[in-house]
Amino acid sequence: MSKRPEALHSFAAPVAEADVLVIGGGLHGSSSAFHLARRGARVIVLEADYVGRHSSGVNAGGVRTLGRLLPEIPVSLMSREIWHTLAETIGDDGGFVASGQLKIAESDAELDECRARVAMLEAHGFTHETVIDAATVRELEPAIAPHVTGGIWVARDGYALPFRTTAAFRLAAQRLGAVFHEGTPVSTIEQVGTRWLAQTPAGTFAAEKLVVTAGAWAGDLARQVGEPVPVHAEGLMLMVTHRVAPFCRSTLGATGRPLSFKQFDNGTVVIGGKLIGIADLPARHGEVDFARLVRSAHTVVDLFPHLRHLGINRAWAGVEAFTDDSLPVISPSRRASNLTYSFGYCGSGFQMGPACGKLVSELVLDGAASLSLDAFAIDRFDAKAIAAAPQADAVH
Repeated sequence: MSKRPEALHSFAAPVAEADVLVIGGGLHGSSSAFHLARRGARVIVLEADYVGRHSSGVNAGGVRTLGRLLPEIPVSLMSREIWHTLAETIGDDGGFVASGQLKIAESDAELDECRARVAMLEAHGFTHETVIDAATVRELEPAIAPHVTGGIWVARDGYALPFRTTAAFRLAAQRLGAVFHEGTPVSTIEQVGTRWLAQTPAGTFAAEKLVVTAGAWAGDLARQVGEPVPVHAEGLMLMVTHRVAPFCRSTLGATGRPLSFKQFDNGTVVIGGKLIGIADLPARHGEVDFARLVRSAHTVVDLFPHLRHLGINRAWAGVEAFTDDSLPVISPSRRASNLTYSFGYCGSGFQMGPACGKLVSELVLDGAASLSLDAFAIDRFDAKAIAAAPQADAVH
């Protein structure tokens, strides 16, 4: 989508140039910057707020291959291997704990769902999820409520600290020469000749290649290029309790209701699991919906009745992008050259960040990724719209 030279008049002379501009400094942007810089690219990252402000720093921290949609599983498994060697890769383990992840069933019907899920995965060649019975659940988590009937267990999953992980990727990228500009929102992108120009309050930045990892704000940038995506913003919420004696070792989810639950070594309990709050996209602000938090607290008490009187220490919210099919966009542009997208992770992108940054670097520098990303193509929505549209009668 090359613009005429006259388009340059709408931009001031660039204040800085690089090989690659990355818009968005969350985990996916910082991971992409690290992997690009690791291969020798000069990288500038433009972040509207501060690194880790929204979904990258405001999520439950699950390092979870369990329960993934089928197209995500290869990327998720690839990323899990990076998590297990993260300290060797970026010099910090991000607080990763291989606690294992347990998705509990609370009825026989839900346990049947778990069995069907694992059978489907095995039919596709994936064996990382295992069905366990009620007795095994209680061996893992003796404090869990007696009505739990079983679940799915993944031993190599776990959790990490989101803000620490995002900051670690940022620092690793900076050590390799990447330059981060915080408080620098991008209002306009445009391709002029062989360069991409990004307009910000701090001036214009330029590079031959552009990566959009702007989370809930990426849809607007894609629209500027003529690639609208059915994406909407939601506020993601978390709450942290007061300290309590150790009682839970695994990271927990549930089959029949949203839940992400873990206890840290300091005794606090973090409760999340796609808890949807209020998103104010223009103000770049997420607000806590306390009524929804109360419902999640009830879920926790159902599973661990002894927590009934445990107090909440704090709750907070950030903003995340959700797509219509619950899959992210990880894709080169179909309309413009040297433009790559990585956004729309629907509240589940934290675990995939280390691998997605590597795959994005391959798209940018090699023109193709080492794993198939066809399911995440930005034009898949166009194909679905065409397929769903009523067909005109043939002309005879």
